[in-house]
Amino acid sequence: MGKQTKQIVVGGVRVGGGAPVSVQSMTNTDTRDVEATVRQIEALTEAGCDIVRSSIYDMDCASALCQIKSHIRIPIVADIHFDYRLAISAIENGADKLRFNPGNIGDESRVRALVSCAKMHHTPIRIGVNAGSIEPALRRKYGGATTEAMVESALKHVSLLEREGFYDIVLSLKASNVRETVDAYRAIHERVEYPLHVGVTETGDVANGIVKSAAGIGALLLDGIGDTIRVSLTDDPVREVETGLRILRAVGLRKDDIELVSCPTCGRTRVNVMQMVDQVNRRLPHKKGYLKVAVMGCAVNGPGEAADADIGVAFGNGNGVLFEHGAQVYHGEAQEVVDRLILRANEMLQEQNKQD
Repeated sequence: MGKQTKQIVVGGVRVGGGAPVSVQSMTNTDTRDVEATVRQIEALTEAGCDIVRSSIYDMDCASALCQIKSHIRIPIVADIHFDYRLAISAIENGADKLRFNPGNIGDESRVRALVSCAKMHHTPIRIGVNAGSIEPALRRKYGGATTEAMVESALKHVSLLEREGFYDIVLSLKASNVRETVDAYRAIHERVEYPLHVGVTETGDVANGIVKSAAGIGALLLDGIGDTIRVSLTDDPVREVETGLRILRAVGLRKDDIELVSCPTCGRTRVNVMQMVDQVNRRLPHKKGYLKVAVMGCAVNGPGEAADADIGVAFGNGNGVLFEHGAQVYHGEAQEVVDRLILRANEMLQEQNKQD
């Protein structure tokens, strides 16, 4: 498993050092449009986003940060490319963190200037290395945007920040290729103790984006690598947050919702399992607590999975058996068992909330 990283604080959200893995997304509004940007950030917050990032591509965007911050409940990161002066203005307007790409920010004197400002304002910096914008010299040295090129780029800029006495650093090393991304993060994890922002970038359409992100982010999280994540999708940013949360739940890092276990169905099933799963999913309240709920279609794995869950049903030929914490508590017609499962699951969640 991965080692524990240094902890930094982004506008009140702890990142690294054993803190829960946080979920990030990025607005796709015109940052200068304060109302639209705030509205989108509120939607992301409601979906479960912990930290949001916005593009700062001119001075009007940087100035808008001050107004945006006064209306939102989560930290905001200023995303900077090409112009270090935008970074300085964003910090002065209250950005909770800065993200810049070392391959396109300019020479070292410019980086020093923005680091000096960040140091004065206690603003953390994410060095965001992307395969698509590796420095030309490193591309020539390694014959392209290889894992080695990304790692060297990251370490070079870490060294520059450290020479300036700056250590509130987060790193990311993203590529559109899952294997290259995973290899880069594993390599940098061995070299530094700074927290890592994990994600696969430029993943394509939504279906491919979800699969590639789940494969790459999931693999790293299971290795204990990753302190904050962003799923990159060509879609509504809310989908990014929803997918990120599902990845965290799948690898066991978030237990804040219904974990629904169901069988893939086969010729042995004698009830419409898909219909029953859909019904359970719709009728149970989500994000009200953690319960493992099993809906199983036959007697092969059904009783075992149902008994291992907090509550579960194993169906037979038009009927079913209800289990609670391993004990059989009811037997009856299929729909009756589902109704009772939903009733009891609700009662369990209410009991959890009383205890909290």
